[in-house]
Amino acid sequence: MTPEEQLEKIAQEVTICTRCKLHHSRKNSVPGEGPANAQIMFIGEGPGFHENEQGRPFVGAAGQFLEELLAAINMKRTDVFIANVVKCRPPSNRDPEPEELLACGDYLERQIQAINPQVIVTLGRFSMARFLPNAKISQIHGQAVTVNGRLIVAMYHPAAALHQRSLRPVIEADFARLPALISKPPRSEQIDAPTPEPKKEPPKQLTLF
Repeated sequence: MTPEEQLEKIAQEVTICTRCKLHHSRKNSVPGEGPANAQIMFIGEGPGFHENEQGRPFVGAAGQFLEELLAAINMKRTDVFIANVVKCRPPSNRDPEPEELLACGDYLERQIQAINPQVIVTLGRFSMARFLPNAKISQIHGQAVTVNGRLIVAMYHPAAALHQRSLRPVIEADFARLPALISKPPRSEQIDAPTPEPKKEPPKQLTLF
């Protein structure tokens, strides 16, 4: 099965998913979208009002800001894959609950395996916690951390800048670093740290007796 076919299969499953209570209030599930060979995968938290209406990720005000951020580094949203940790809108845009994150976890993991992105950018603390459970976003935003051989870059959610204007230049600066991260050699070409050589025993003194 090709990556495209895998992603399509996951999307079909998400559309009829009843694993958690979020399916009771959804209008449309939001599997995610983008090319199967995307170098960068963005993972947000959950669909909002407009996403629930259209069945697409990041199509509201936060999505418009995301497109502006991508344009600033000469990219388009069609160049990247965009998903969320939960595929259905939490009521009133509340935080995803643990059982909801668990229910959607398999879908997201399969998407990551199908796309095999060079860089995963987490948008917000819930997506960050999937890869860096003990980290604080205020301390590591914009930094690249290798997790299981893949670069993870934690960033504030674009919506945060809409509510707190002081975060806008911070998010813009973090995005400006992405091209440098992408230009690094692929994981398969990275050189592992050399294994230390075993200590050699000192030569034994030969004796005549």
